[in-house]
Amino acid sequence: MNAMHKSTNQNTAQNTAPIIMEQLPSMPALLGKAAFKSGHYQLGDSLPGLNTKISALHVNPAHLYSYQSLCGFEQSDKLPATYLHMLAFPLFLNILIQQDFPMKAMGQVHLRNKIAVLEKFDLREAISMTAGISRSILTARGLEWDIDVHAHVDNQLVWSSESTFLHRCKTDVKRSRVLVAKKMGKAQTWSVGADTGRRYSRISGDYNPIHLTDITAKLFGFKQAIAHGMWSKARCLAAMDRLLPVAGYSVDVNFHRPLFLPSQVQFYSGERQGQQRFSLFNQEGDQAHLEGFIS
Repeated sequence: MNAMHKSTNQNTAQNTAPIIMEQLPSMPALLGKAAFKSGHYQLGDSLPGLNTKISALHVNPAHLYSYQSLCGFEQSDKLPATYLHMLAFPLFLNILIQQDFPMKAMGQVHLRNKIAVLEKFDLREAISMTAGISRSILTARGLEWDIDVHAHVDNQLVWSSESTFLHRCKTDVKRSRVLVAKKMGKAQTWSVGADTGRRYSRISGDYNPIHLTDITAKLFGFKQAIAHGMWSKARCLAAMDRLLPVAGYSVDVNFHRPLFLPSQVQFYSGERQGQQRFSLFNQEGDQAHLEGFIS
């Protein structure tokens, strides 16, 4: 994990009136707007408290099973921790395309994600979901900023997510020491196919060009297409699914190097200090793609 020194000047966005969505918008339309969204962020600016809400999301069982199959979960009515995060993607994108959002929608780097699975609920029930910008802070690499998502069923909070993104820009914050990701337990070797990004895009609606083909990824500075970070997190959770309860746990992940497609990867997991820790490395075992823990 890159442990960057952070400024003590952390800002918390003041929420504005939510953007109410009656139904999920067309993903091609959102992505088209995101592709052409310009940025005007100035160092030190506070981010607006943009937030968006949808009141009647429903889990489609066929869609859930397709997601489970792609990510390596057994097909069942047990909801993977990462599934609602994927359903929230249009809410994320709807925030990023707003005129008040001061950065480009494309090019934001997903650094960290924490998901809390709080309560079991009937998957036939309507889900009310909100997403909003919360905190931001200057670091050595640029501006780190968060989107928080909350899911309610019958006015009860059942699930939440915190995602931290990086807007790269020059700052005067000094770098600090780098902590190395650790391996625990015996390695499992996985093959990650060249079409993984495209298959995940079809299910998630996240057709970011960096995940689709080598040609489109090169347009954005990558030598090859890369896997979605949230697919990688889900794939790791699928490998530990039998250890997880239906609810009452959280999963934190730090994303490191991109996972190029296709690849052979090494998955590690083990218990330490009451937490199940896990990591995903390249085939050689010298570069970490992600690390995380369950508590």
